[in-house]
Amino acid sequence: MTLVDAAVYRNGRRILSGTATEVLHEARAFGGMAWVGLYRPDAEEMHAIAEVLDLHPLAVEDTLKGHQRAKLERYGDMTFLVLQPARYIDDTETVEFGEVHVFVGPGYVITVRHAENPDLAAVRHTLEARPEVLALGPYAVVWAVCDDIVDQYRPVVAGVENDIDEIEDELFSGDPAVSKRIFGLQREVIDLQHATAPLVSMFDRLQKIVMEVTGAQEAPAFRDVDDHARQIVEQVDTFRVTLDSALTVHATMVDQENNEAMRRMAEFGIEQNDQVKKVSAWAAILFAPTLVGTIYGMNFEYMPELHWVFGYPMAVGLMAATSFTLYRVFKSRGWL
Repeated sequence: MTLVDAAVYRNGRRILSGTATEVLHEARAFGGMAWVGLYRPDAEEMHAIAEVLDLHPLAVEDTLKGHQRAKLERYGDMTFLVLQPARYIDDTETVEFGEVHVFVGPGYVITVRHAENPDLAAVRHTLEARPEVLALGPYAVVWAVCDDIVDQYRPVVAGVENDIDEIEDELFSGDPAVSKRIFGLQREVIDLQHATAPLVSMFDRLQKIVMEVTGAQEAPAFRDVDDHARQIVEQVDTFRVTLDSALTVHATMVDQENNEAMRRMAEFGIEQNDQVKKVSAWAAILFAPTLVGTIYGMNFEYMPELHWVFGYPMAVGLMAATSFTLYRVFKSRGWL
């Protein structure tokens, strides 16, 4: 069932309910404003409405396809808006986006939802409780829908801001998962920028259209929504800058940690090299007397100086002199 609600209003009060085409024909024939609310309409229903109101085919095509960026387009006396409402999912720390299309023209407003959010039935009930506002015509409905969607950005911004505060605390805790969280939140903020950035120019144009249609000198209600939208856009832009800075800081800290690890490895390598030099030097020093002692420990009967009175002192002196010479050489080269 794509039709959510359809009614004709006169002087701000509901006088008739029915199908989409019924209320549109009633409003055109006897005056009043027709407000038709749809949820993911099919092509047959949209084309039936388009035929009654002579809606522009490009706008109808956008509505049937969905997945449109926030925008405002003007086709003759009809204005077509695409809005992207959002809500913050605290459990997953993600932002869920919806899509609302609004057709507004003389005596009619068509609202089309492509997601559960926002609850336009609640907006309708609020306006029906304020007939003096609803009596102002189709653009009063547009104002109420825009105001509700912009207000829903506030808890989203608060949720994202809280996540960024937590990231700033985690940034210096050494948690390796913080980079993944930063990237994920950047994606959410970029999507939020796509949804909110066009609102400023949209509401500027919408104020001019309202003044043109109603003949008023100003549109204070839309200006108020415009002010709120500008605040949201500025906050979201700040989030983008903050996350970019956080990512830069994190990358710098990772580089510093890597450099420190490399420095420690280099120091360990130098220290290990020094130990190898010392061991090698002492091995060489001990090798000389070991060599002499080994030769004279072979116990052969015929060996030079074996029966010489000064053979023993000469061997000991040779070992001492060789060891001392090697010690001085290694010492001078810093191996010992």
